[in-house]
Amino acid sequence: MKAIICDHWGAPSSLQLRDMPSPQPGPKQVLVRVHVAAVNFPDALIIAGKYQFRPEFPFSPGGELSGEIIAIGEGVKHLKVGTKVVGLASHGAYAQEAVIDATHIVPLPADISDADLELAGSFVLTYGTSLHALKDRAEARAGETLLVLGAGGGVGLAAVEIGKLMGLRVIAAAASQAKRDAAITHGADEVIDYTAEDLRERVKALTEGKGVDIVYDPVGGDFAEPALRSVGWRGRYLVVGFAAGDIPKIPINLLLLKGSALVGVFWGEFVRREAKLNAENMGLLFSWLHERKINPLISKRYPLARAPAALDALLAREAIGKLVILPQQVD
Repeated sequence: MKAIICDHWGAPSSLQLRDMPSPQPGPKQVLVRVHVAAVNFPDALIIAGKYQFRPEFPFSPGGELSGEIIAIGEGVKHLKVGTKVVGLASHGAYAQEAVIDATHIVPLPADISDADLELAGSFVLTYGTSLHALKDRAEARAGETLLVLGAGGGVGLAAVEIGKLMGLRVIAAAASQAKRDAAITHGADEVIDYTAEDLRERVKALTEGKGVDIVYDPVGGDFAEPALRSVGWRGRYLVVGFAAGDIPKIPINLLLLKGSALVGVFWGEFVRREAKLNAENMGLLFSWLHERKINPLISKRYPLARAPAALDALLAREAIGKLVILPQQVD
């Protein structure tokens, strides 16, 4: 099989397309022929050696996929060869075949279309993160106001859509017109161009000085402090990620003055520690997808050989919605 391989820490350009032996599933694992691999920010961090864990070299990046089971390891009773699935892993998805723990597999309907199989393989991480953030961490209530930073990206656009489904008033902040248009299409009530407008003043005008109830921040960087200052009384500031690259230093007296809370969101650890609640969340998300209450956006597809270009586009914050890799298309 062919796979994108990382054999030293570095930028996406250091990745290589190689012929590799087909992996074999161990106990309680399955082997999946990969239909689509989603491109996510942790993939870029992993190959740079900047994520919470470091796989042994050589490895293939990619933690989210959909495809079809082609082999089953010892002790797997609830899955069978031929089942179409969504899979989550720490790495391994940027390849034509990937081994996944059976506990991290979600079976899909046998008659699922190729288009829906593609969607299923690209939305679990972003929508799972955003649902966990708003439902479990912020405990969002209908009628509250949500400010989403980086609203045109994968998790940001998911937060816009889920926030609207939960009955929130959604203010979407994004850097380009195309991203702001995507946010409006997915339910945002208002948009802010935070490269041209004063974020804090614009939020103040939109909320009549009250501030927002929830900030969803996957960006970090220079906009973190003005966004925190835009939180109203008893507001919640969700720390989701640092796509801007810089981890902001927050003056914590701001939390005291507003009676507000700074809340961490680490979906991967939530999945490991609270599997039952995560399963409930996944059931809700897949029902929303089936009913077309959510409409994940895939803005660009890449053959396997161009996976480094996909990661470069993600790091440059050019992506609108999700980027995906199609491993069965090599180049």
